[in-house]
Parts: sequence; structure tokens; C-alpha cells
Amino acid sequence: MQAPQEREECSVLLFAVRSCVTNAQAEKDKSMIPRLATIAITTLWSLLSLSVPASALDSSQGRLHVQKMVDGLEGPWGFTFLLGGDLLVTERRGQLWFVTDGRKAPVSGAPEVDDVGQGGLLDVRAAHDFADSRTVYFTFAKAQGRGAGTAVARARLSEDNKSLNDLTVIFEATKGARGGQHFGSRLVEAQDGSLYVSLGERGDRQSAQDLSREQGSIIRILPDGGIPADNPFVATAQARPAVWSYGHRNPQGLAMDAEGRIWAVEHGAKGGDEVNLIQKGANYGWPVISYGEHYSGRKIGEGTSKPGMEQPAWYWDPSIAPSGMLIYSGKLWPEWRGDIFVGSLKFDFISRLSGTPLQESERLKSPETGRVRDLREGPDGAIWFASENEGALFRITPE
Repeated sequence: MQAPQEREECSVLLFAVRSCVTNAQAEKDKSMIPRLATIAITTLWSLLSLSVPASALDSSQGRLHVQKMVDGLEGPWGFTFLLGGDLLVTERRGQLWFVTDGRKAPVSGAPEVDDVGQGGLLDVRAAHDFADSRTVYFTFAKAQGRGAGTAVARARLSEDNKSLNDLTVIFEATKGARGGQHFGSRLVEAQDGSLYVSLGERGDRQSAQDLSREQGSIIRILPDGGIPADNPFVATAQARPAVWSYGHRNPQGLAMDAEGRIWAVEHGAKGGDEVNLIQKGANYGWPVISYGEHYSGRKIGEGTSKPGMEQPAWYWDPSIAPSGMLIYSGKLWPEWRGDIFVGSLKFDFISRLSGTPLQESERLKSPETGRVRDLREGPDGAIWFASENEGALFRITPE
């Protein structure tokens, strides 16, 4: 059954069809009738496709609408809200899109990327002061000789939203990594303007325990790429001063809660995907401890715990291949305030985690939740997600 608003739109548009035909008849121009009717009917179906949800899903808060908002994307990886609900969307192969009212247009001037394997143009975040500065941050895989490394850039989006200006690379991981896996690459801006960025260990497991490299860490830098004076390893000999925490495998989700705490979700190996509350200077154990095992079946490291290494707030076994993370404000669903939402690339759902201790409370699944790569909360409190399988962005709202 159509909702009242949808029935009203249908009535208005059908009236437009009849009016077109009646006017053409009144003018005795029969040749206009088919053309005008076709235009009106095409408009009718176009608008209905935007107003009718793609499907619905069941949740602890009842039935939810799932509506396609942007389509025609190839490998969507990250997206960020701008002014008035507009969006920037990255595609891993290097394309950047500006989206308004569901229509996308290319943006020139994106950083050059190395898109081998899991590399490419990855996360994007509009700065908190975007309305004044037009500043946007990106993470991407940057070519480094025979390899590539996670990098961070900042730029200004032009007033006409068609190009990036003054693109500057403000961080580049230590050189030496090869292969095309485990770039991490999620980005969060804290209220003080500092940036937290997740870096995978690039498939070099031991680098996650090596403070002389940033691979396998979460870093904290200033907006210009400088190092905050209170970073934990600033005075540690041989340590990279940007490192905030280490011992991570491949964190592809990063979010800040209402208390200003940083949370991360990272891929394990075969099992052992983790949600972690990130502490200053802490060691999260990879590859010394893990709740997973190697794909060959061999044991990882020394077991599941060791003094001086943090335990995850939650872990999945078997792996769900987590990507993207948001901590919900409670605007549309007050009961979900503070809950964590994580996408699953492997099993095609959105995981909701809540409580103390943290636990998985439910799995939101619909035909649209195929390989959920990223999640964001919209300005109105709706939950948006990017689906790699669908090549689209979707919006979840109450029924």
C-alpha cells in the first residue's frame, strides 16, 4: 500500500498527464498528445522511484525503510556530508564524486593513487569548519617506488563543487611496504582539529610491533601534518612521533563517541575481527595475540592474551570482514544512542553493538546490505551506508 504522501504525488502527476492531454486536445494539436503524455508519465515513474523505499528490514526498533539515494558507483569506499545534505563520495579506483539530490558529478583534482589490490582513493572527511574553509581530508594509497603506503591529503573544494584546489599531502607512511593489502585508511577529526588515521600493517605482520614505522598503527596528526606535542611517543628514541596506538592488523573503521573517545574496528585473519577502544600509547597485540588463526590453520603468536597488550572490547569468530563504523547519536532512534554500527563485507549485514561490556545486539540485513563498505549518520539522524555489491549509497529511516 502506498503511503499518503506517495498517493498524493501520484494524484498530482496523473492530473498533470490528463492536463497535458486535455490542453493538447483543446488546441487541436493531436500530434502533441503522445509526446506530452510520455513526458508526464516518464516524470511520474522517475519521481516515484525516488519516493518509494527500495525495501524494508526488521530491527529491534520495528520495520525500517531502506532507500537508494545514489547509484552508478564503482567500488564506493568512503563518503562525507557537506552543506545542505550534499555529499562527496570516493571510488577506490580514484574517482571523486559530488552528489546533490541524488545526482552525481565528477570532481577534478583528486590525489593520484596506487589502486593495486586494496589500494586506491579511500576515505574522505569534510572538516568541521567546512562551511568557512571548504577543507576536505582524504586517505589514499600513494605510490612509493616499488610499493605503496597510506597517505593523507587535504584540499579545498571549489565553490562550484567541481574541483579540488591546493591539494597537499600532509602525511605519508614510512616507505618500504610492498604488495596491495592492508592500508587501513579510516579518518576521524577530533573536536580540537587533530586527525586520527588508521593504518594497516600492509601484510608485514611484525611491522605492527615496530614503533619505528607507522604501519599497523593509529596515528594522530595536526591539520597541517604536524605532530601534537602530547602524542605518546614524541620523546621515544627511534619511534615515529605520529603513532597514537599500535599492534593493529587492518583497521577499516574508526569513529569518535560523544565523550571524545576513539573506537576502531579491524580485520582479523581467519577469525579474530576486533572492536577496540583506542587508548593513548596502547599496544593492541597483533601479531603476538589474536582470537583468530592463520588461513593455513596455524596458531597466531602466543595465544589470546599477554600482559601489556590490550583485549578487544568485542571480537567476531568467524570473521565478518568489518568495514566502516559509526557511533549513533540517537536522533531518530533514541534507544540506539551510543550504539556502534559496523558493516560486514563477508556476510552482507550491518552489525549493531551495545552495552557494557560491549556485545553484538543484532544484525540488520536486507537485499541492499551487500558488502557494506562504509557507514555515516546523516544530518537528520538517518543511517547511510555504501554497498559495494549494489554500487550505491542507501539511507535507513523509520517506517
